[in-house]
Amino acid sequence: MASKEETIGIAFLVQAVIGILGNVCFLSQHLFLYFTGCKTRSTDEIIGHLTVANSLVILSRGIPEVMAAFGLQDFLSDLGCKLVFCAHRVGRGVSMGSTCLLSVFQAITISARSSRWAELKVKAPRYITTSTILCWVLPLLLNLNVLLSLTSKQRIKNITKKVDLGYCSSQGDKKILYSVTVPLISITDLLCLGLMLWSSASMASILLRHKQQVQYIHSTGLLTSSPETRATRSILILLGIFLCFYFLSAIIQMYLTFSQNHSPLLLTVAALTNACYPTLCPFVLLTRGHSLSSVCRGYCGLNTAT
Repeated sequence: MASKEETIGIAFLVQAVIGILGNVCFLSQHLFLYFTGCKTRSTDEIIGHLTVANSLVILSRGIPEVMAAFGLQDFLSDLGCKLVFCAHRVGRGVSMGSTCLLSVFQAITISARSSRWAELKVKAPRYITTSTILCWVLPLLLNLNVLLSLTSKQRIKNITKKVDLGYCSSQGDKKILYSVTVPLISITDLLCLGLMLWSSASMASILLRHKQQVQYIHSTGLLTSSPETRATRSILILLGIFLCFYFLSAIIQMYLTFSQNHSPLLLTVAALTNACYPTLCPFVLLTRGHSLSSVCRGYCGLNTAT
């Protein structure tokens, strides 16, 4: 029978393998469409960044957790600890920011039939590249404290105030540093959450009105869902999954930040929860109209017809 540590290691390994395969498969599709010259959606650039960020979260957290669970001790150097945790924090921030951007741009796209949104729909795609770059820069700046507070277990053995994070440790006397960065991160998270809730409510309202308007036509079977409608529904599902795991993870992280009790089990649950959304995200997109065959029918066909 497998031990407790081996069971945890297997759980992380399965999650990492499934998540990486899904994100690599989805990213490969987008690269194929790009190099073959197929017309893509304006939000596909955001989805590409989201996929890269999801892979970064899974790799930076899943692989070290697997190695630690199977008994490898002090396998990360001081620089390795800083890079792994910084990559995870930045990946998480980019994943959240990209999801927020995706929902906002999709809400603008389907809301643009009214006159007040028409001009914004034309201008919005111009800011996608700038917005995605900001999604990478802002989390990096906010998580520079990781470079100061984290270190390998080899270097922190002689320090009394420390927090055991499994394969790395954090110096326990950096509360002043965290008291500055945690509120800043919380503000950006709340801003993203507010935009997500607004965009999801807006998209849900538009879909409901659209359903009511074409209810009779749908009942006769003369109308099928448009690509934008399917894309909107998939984004709403993504938002629901993200919000569920975000609030669960936030509760655990708040407890770990302000509590002296850092149980290994709670750290394990936090790590698994953080990687759930990045693992499920590509499969939601693949099964909701973003598969290669669906995109080619909807967009490559437009290129050949023109």
